[in-house]
Amino acid sequence: MPKKERKYRWWMILFFTIGLVTTVGVIVSLFSSLGRRPDRMRATLVPPVNSQAFLDGVSGTVGAPIREGGRAEMLNNGATFFPAVIAEIGRAKRTVDFMVYIWEPGKASDAVFAALTERARAGVQVRLMLDGLGGMKVDDKRLDEFKRAGGRVSTFRPLTFGKLTRFHKRNHRRAIVIDGEVGFTGGEAVADKWMGNADSEEHWRDSMVRVTGPLARSLQDVFSQLWSSNTGEMLVGPQFYPNATAVRPGDYIGHHVNVIGSPGSENHPMRKVFWMSFASARQRLYIASSYFVPDEEARRIVAERARAGVDVRILVPGEKTDAKSIRWAGQGYYDELLSAGAKIYEYQPTMMHAKTVTVDGQWSVVGSANMDVRSDELNQENVLGILDPQFAAQIDSAYMVDLSHAKQINLREWRDRPWYWKVREKAAETLEEQF
Repeated sequence: MPKKERKYRWWMILFFTIGLVTTVGVIVSLFSSLGRRPDRMRATLVPPVNSQAFLDGVSGTVGAPIREGGRAEMLNNGATFFPAVIAEIGRAKRTVDFMVYIWEPGKASDAVFAALTERARAGVQVRLMLDGLGGMKVDDKRLDEFKRAGGRVSTFRPLTFGKLTRFHKRNHRRAIVIDGEVGFTGGEAVADKWMGNADSEEHWRDSMVRVTGPLARSLQDVFSQLWSSNTGEMLVGPQFYPNATAVRPGDYIGHHVNVIGSPGSENHPMRKVFWMSFASARQRLYIASSYFVPDEEARRIVAERARAGVDVRILVPGEKTDAKSIRWAGQGYYDELLSAGAKIYEYQPTMMHAKTVTVDGQWSVVGSANMDVRSDELNQENVLGILDPQFAAQIDSAYMVDLSHAKQINLREWRDRPWYWKVREKAAETLEEQF
């Protein structure tokens, strides 16, 4: 009787096994934290935020120097920060470096392009860095006009062959610098939803920080680092780095640390600066985050501080959000945080896009980073850690106004939410490593 022929050859089984292992590896790499970060974060000492020990610890851990001097001013909503940015661009004498994430056609785009193009025609060196995803909708006509005027443009990781495997790692940094002396960072991008005064659902709630002196120099570092990596052009000279290191009359910022995050490194400085800031809270910890999906260690330390009696408040978007799945994933952790004593508020009037942290009315963290894995590990990000009670008071004042327009989440009521809410939260959590 003839032998029954085998259905599958050995090489077919081998290739199938290789494919299966590869697929599983990709899924684990993209959607699991396995091997990507320490199991537990801890510090040998947790000093108060207004101490030299805290500053030294942050500086050493994130690999950034402590700088002194300059001024910082919180600008709330596009009705305030768009005119401020455009006015500073109009005063530029030597250089304008402009980097944001989103750029869409509209009134905001027209106004910014007009200011940049006018300065380029006047002989000012104007550099614009677009993101390959966030800048896909940029007005090509306006962009070409800007280039013809002498403006220089670079696109971070466009959708081209050779960069596809890194396309999901975006440039989310905000760094706008004029003459190396004045800078802006925060949540702003160039689109009409950032205009207005959070006075309608079409106008987002957001904030920017205007900085001068050494703080602006730090934002120049943020721009220069990525510009040189993307174009090969090193930005050197007093037109980018004027002699602004000395404390000048009118300066009031005591110290700051410039934290730059890049997915090319596995140092995860954003995760560290947030964790250290949370851990050092003694009286109050106020967090505003437009995309709030904290990792396990962030949740643990926030809950620990709340249980220790710290006034922990967390402000996030409500139903008016542009990313419902991210909101659902974050809601999956409400019970854990509320049970520890943290207070959670959902902003009601419109999309809340602000990204701020203040600790004990002394230390502030402001910039581009959200409270999620994407900002910690996948995006190019930047934040300024600023030690100054005057500046923290500006943020806290706006924060309290925002809370008056927010709904506080009640733990008992939250636990009685519909069962299908819990299902969608669990489903959204499976993608949190990419949010």
